[in-house]
Amino acid sequence: MAMAVICTGILSGIGGTVLSLLLHVIQHVAYGYGQAGGPHNFLLGVSAAPYWRRIAALSAAGVVAGVGWWALGRFGRPLVSIAAAVGKTGPGKPMPPLSTVAHLLLQIVTVALGSPLGREVAPRELGAVLATGTGRLLGLAAEDRRIIIACGAGAGLSAVYNVPLGGALFILEVLLGSVGQRTVLCAVAASAIGAFVPWAVLGNVHQYEIGPMAVTAPVVLWAICAGPVIGVGAHVARRLMGIVQNRAAKGPSRIGWCLVVFPVLGVLTCLYPQLPGNGRGPMQLALSARLGMELAAIVLVLKVVVIMGALRAGAAGGLLTPSLTMGALLSTVVAGAWNMVLPAVDEGSVALLGGIAFLGTFMSMPLTAVALGIEFTHLDHDMWIPVFLTSAGALVAFRVSARVVGRPVVQTQPCAPGSMSVRS
Repeated sequence: MAMAVICTGILSGIGGTVLSLLLHVIQHVAYGYGQAGGPHNFLLGVSAAPYWRRIAALSAAGVVAGVGWWALGRFGRPLVSIAAAVGKTGPGKPMPPLSTVAHLLLQIVTVALGSPLGREVAPRELGAVLATGTGRLLGLAAEDRRIIIACGAGAGLSAVYNVPLGGALFILEVLLGSVGQRTVLCAVAASAIGAFVPWAVLGNVHQYEIGPMAVTAPVVLWAICAGPVIGVGAHVARRLMGIVQNRAAKGPSRIGWCLVVFPVLGVLTCLYPQLPGNGRGPMQLALSARLGMELAAIVLVLKVVVIMGALRAGAAGGLLTPSLTMGALLSTVVAGAWNMVLPAVDEGSVALLGGIAFLGTFMSMPLTAVALGIEFTHLDHDMWIPVFLTSAGALVAFRVSARVVGRPVVQTQPCAPGSMSVRS
């Protein structure tokens, strides 16, 4: 088992590195940026690209998504989600290697071309597939194979975002639902190795840059008051995403939907270059307080619409970074209204608080979301207090909203669309 954990961490780290490099290469080619003296991040690259290139890139994403996933559904073996592969009482269903690799490569290509979904599912699926092979090769027992598959998925997440603690908590909180001594040991070891391996190529970096964030009385008061608003927003967003995921196009209709949705996104990108991609660009703008209330509101509404459109069209991808961004944009809007009548708060600080709270509530992983937010930004210790307050308020409001609606709460697991689990 110790050898399996080490091998899984290394393989997931290598896999995450390769997928990250592939993503960046496709982004640079599609939008024509990355040259010396030019823009070197996705948002600036899209903003600098001519309108025809934006439309062409998103149209290409529609072709790849529609034809690719139709062909995979027509000729490939049925896909198995990570949650189904891990199972709860046994090894679960085996993930078909070739179909899963094709599925995750389609995700990387479409996200690189501008799909509004996240890229984090692909390295998790690759890590899980590699871990499945490792467990089989080493002859692990059924329960150990279940643990090692979860470790592969968490190590893949850790590799692409450099989040060893977040990856470990993802394994324990989301996939295994267990904090036994053996599972904790495997999770932290695999996640740490998975995060360390990419340092040689990608460097020891964090995802977002933030300025000084001070814990002030207005920020604490905002955290207490705005948390419930964030929770209700997360509940509404998850209901909407659940509806479109349940109605996602299948078969040949998927091609038609993708050929409509993605070019329309390309046209919208000509007006709002913040829309394509998983949301990292607008998230950074929100953390830097460079959006403003009006633009944040517009981008939030359009971001929700294009994400729903991509899911309805049958595209696959993650919702981790998109949900973090939706929370930050919603918080920017709330902060703009707050600052008109109440003691002012720094919009960048509260954007981070709302983003973390929204992510944890929307994805049903509050502890993992807090760890990810801290590791994404290297947030100072003092700011953890308002982070916890906002997250707690959001969780309470979410549960109350779910009871008022009177339906089972759809637990949107951080996996591919179409593989959501439902719990009461």
